[in-house]
Amino acid sequence: MRISTVTMYEQSLTALNNQQGEFTRVGQQIATGRRVVNPSDDPQAASRAVQVSQSLAVTQQYADARVSARNALSQEESVLNSVGDAIASAKTQIIRASSDTLSDADRDSVASDLRGIYETLIGQANATDGNGRHLFGGYQDASEPFVRAADGSVSYVGDTNVREQRIDASRKMPVSDNGETIFQSVHGSAGYVAEAADGNAGDVTFNGPRIVDESDPAFGNAFQIEFQVSAGATTYTVNGGAPQPYEDGAPITTGGLSITLEGTPADGDSLTMDRAANMNTDLFKTFEKALAVLEQPAGTDAEKAARDNTLSTVMRELDNSLDNVLTVRASVGARLNELDVVDAVGGNRKLNYTENLSNLIGDLSDPATFAEVVSEYSLRQVSLEAARKAFVDIKGTSLFDRL
Repeated sequence: MRISTVTMYEQSLTALNNQQGEFTRVGQQIATGRRVVNPSDDPQAASRAVQVSQSLAVTQQYADARVSARNALSQEESVLNSVGDAIASAKTQIIRASSDTLSDADRDSVASDLRGIYETLIGQANATDGNGRHLFGGYQDASEPFVRAADGSVSYVGDTNVREQRIDASRKMPVSDNGETIFQSVHGSAGYVAEAADGNAGDVTFNGPRIVDESDPAFGNAFQIEFQVSAGATTYTVNGGAPQPYEDGAPITTGGLSITLEGTPADGDSLTMDRAANMNTDLFKTFEKALAVLEQPAGTDAEKAARDNTLSTVMRELDNSLDNVLTVRASVGARLNELDVVDAVGGNRKLNYTENLSNLIGDLSDPATFAEVVSEYSLRQVSLEAARKAFVDIKGTSLFDRL
């Protein structure tokens, strides 16, 4: 059989290219630290590795989302802590202002301190995060959620929604709370609040109300106490019922509630007792009421009684607002704890994906696998040198050497 020179060259070159390709493949494995560099190395493993890599990327995205959620909730928790401290400080000032030993000038000084707290609270309510978004505006986080009207009152102009972020495949977590929930609401467990009507001419002050019997059939309703003064006799009615004789300093019990009244009422004076959720729940209005009576001197007994009643109501409303803020803060803390749990689960999931991917693509960090690849590299290097030597020998073959 006659073998042409061209055939020898082509076969030798093909063998040389094959050996060069295998040598390069093993070199790439060592350089990349992976057994499967190209899909052709192991098609089935490469296909599964793509799926695992996608799952690993999604897991990492959820981990990044949890970092963002944790930052937002941590900042909210910090602001709520400041808000709680401000409310507690305000209550201290109100207790101080309730003392009969203070003069009008002293109360004006208290009002100055209280206004500073009020301004601080407005600033906290309009706090922003690192991206300039307002924390408590809901979806409308581009502008301040609390704005001040021409008369000085503060109103909420944000929405009632909360921003959410998906922290895992099956969990979408709120990463903020709207301002209405924090500054204009009370907790569902808040009790009753009493408030005297504007324009009362008498000097009656109240203490309470206290809950004495929740099993009373009328418990949970609103109650309005109205006074009638006729022919030197003072009576009162509850929700327009039968008149009852009024006794200074004696408690009035109705609907499972007890409230103690002291002083002399005028004809037509009234006060209301109702669930806190049905009364004023706006923290800023509470401050505005307190500032109004503290900055205005009280000269008559009726004005002093109105001031005392207002401060009594304000203290009860501050208590309810503080309980509400603490409840929201506890909710934020629970979400931060949940992030820790989900982080732990996500970390284990990421570790499993990483191990699966390592098994599929052949991670050379394993000493045994690395030694196997290095041995093959040495073998491919010898085979490549042999192919080169054979090609050189064949290339030098000539019939003229035989003549």
